[in-house]
Amino acid sequence: MLLLLLAIVLLHIIALVLLFVSTIVSHRDSDLWSNCTTINGGYRCDPASSGEWIQAVQALMILSIIFSCLSLFLFFCQLFTLQKGGRFFVTGTFQILASLFVMSGAIIYTVMSPDWVPEKDVFGYSYILAWVAFPLALISGLIYVILRKRE
Repeated sequence: MLLLLLAIVLLHIIALVLLFVSTIVSHRDSDLWSNCTTINGGYRCDPASSGEWIQAVQALMILSIIFSCLSLFLFFCQLFTLQKGGRFFVTGTFQILASLFVMSGAIIYTVMSPDWVPEKDVFGYSYILAWVAFPLALISGLIYVILRKRE
């Protein structure tokens, strides 16, 4: 049982780290915080605050981190306070909400980015990490909902 709990917590932490990296990292491509382009051999970065949709994506990604952190905290609280045979519904709900926030933010970024990212540029690795974090957070949330507390 201890090995199962360790695996679940490890999956949750991996998803949380991917969320942090995909949200915080700023690199030379277009990301959540800046839009960098190459013009006449020079490099120019504009702040990302120019569009309402990018602010929505930023807010959704930050909300996903908050809900995932709260979910991990609630899991440890419920681990010690939940009655025997109880399920981790609150923890699972928060983690599933975090995964839905990531998915919504990634979908908005995908749909709206042709206006943001030039045709010749590609999505950065932050975008890919967000899409990888989505199923991991969803799976961990579903595991929390299914999981029962035992002694």
